[in-house]
Amino acid sequence: MDLFIRGVRRLSFACGLFAAALIVAAVVIVCQMVFIRYVLNDNTIWQTDFVTYSLVAATFIGGPYVLMTKGHVNVDVVPIYVGQNSRWWLALIAIVVSLGFALAMTWLSFQFWHESFENNWRSDTMWRARLWIPYAAMPFGLGVLSLQYIVDLICLVTGREYPFGMSPDQAGPSLTEAGI
Repeated sequence: MDLFIRGVRRLSFACGLFAAALIVAAVVIVCQMVFIRYVLNDNTIWQTDFVTYSLVAATFIGGPYVLMTKGHVNVDVVPIYVGQNSRWWLALIAIVVSLGFALAMTWLSFQFWHESFENNWRSDTMWRARLWIPYAAMPFGLGVLSLQYIVDLICLVTGREYPFGMSPDQAGPSLTEAGI
């Protein structure tokens, strides 16, 4: 089990690095596009598409890293004010629902990617990019996100991690003490 957890975490970390590289590449290409258009007064063909596809791919591929590092937007008002047992159940429900959503989206995006591959879809721009290439980021990123949710579920159920990353002593005042 530990090998699986380490493997998924390494894959999520690699996804984070790749997503960061895509963002850096998009920034560099935007600078190159500005230089070509406004300094050289020339046309740009592929740059806008590349930047758009790169940023969308970075979002999907970077998702597992963000989940692994608990970097996502988290509304922790309820987990702070409930007891450790309720916090555990709340975390379990959140992970299971999120995992179900990620698995459904993985399957649907795989079907979408497969259709674009089989039908040789191309972008409607002058670049005529083969769309299966940028679309591959969706099932891949969502698939790894699903694996990361499975790791989170295993870590919660086996006690390797606290629910919401909050130890029992990190609880806030009770709801009645807070006047709620």
